[in-house]
Order: sequence, then C-alpha cells, then structure tokens
Amino acid sequence: MAGTFSQMYIQVVFAVKHRQALIQSLWEERLYQYTTGIIRNKDQKLLAINGMPDHIHILMGMKPTCCLSDLVREAKKSTNEFINENGFTKSKFNWQGACLR
Repeated sequence: MAGTFSQMYIQVVFAVKHRQALIQSLWEERLYQYTTGIIRNKDQKLLAINGMPDHIHILMGMKPTCCLSDLVREAKKSTNEFINENGFTKSKFNWQGACLR
C-alpha cells in the first residue's frame, strides 16, 4: 500500500520515587533540556515537557518503529544519572518504578 502514514502521540509521566518533591525550579529547566535531547537523539519528536516538584510529563510524537519501553528506560536511566552526577539533590535521586494498571 503506497503512501501509508502513521501518527502516534504518547504521554509519559515520570514520578519521583515515593513522590518526593525533589525537582526544584533552580534546575528543572536543565532537566527538561536534557530529557528533550535524549528523546530527539532517539529520533522521536518532543511536543511538550513540563512538570511539578514530584513528577514530569512528556508528550511526544513517536514513530511506529520505536520501542516505547526502551525509550522510557533510557530516558529514566539517563536523567537519573544526570541529576545525581550534577548533585541537584542532597540525597540520592531515583525515579519511581513502573506502575502497571
């Protein structure tokens, strides 16, 4: 079939472990920029990113060839390391594990 077109929009929410309010306005923009880079480097389209002190929301356009679980795993792992390596929090930072509902 010629001219096949697929368009998927995905919203992902990353919550801080135990829903602690650890994301501070002093560095949240850097976190958003870093997260944006991860998604773009995986050849996906970031449409919006924002959040609260205890979680972030990511809205992206995703190609059908992308594996969502791999993308989310990489984004959570990399941003977790970014936050800890830059010493943005006094205690060790972690994202909450996956919730299946």
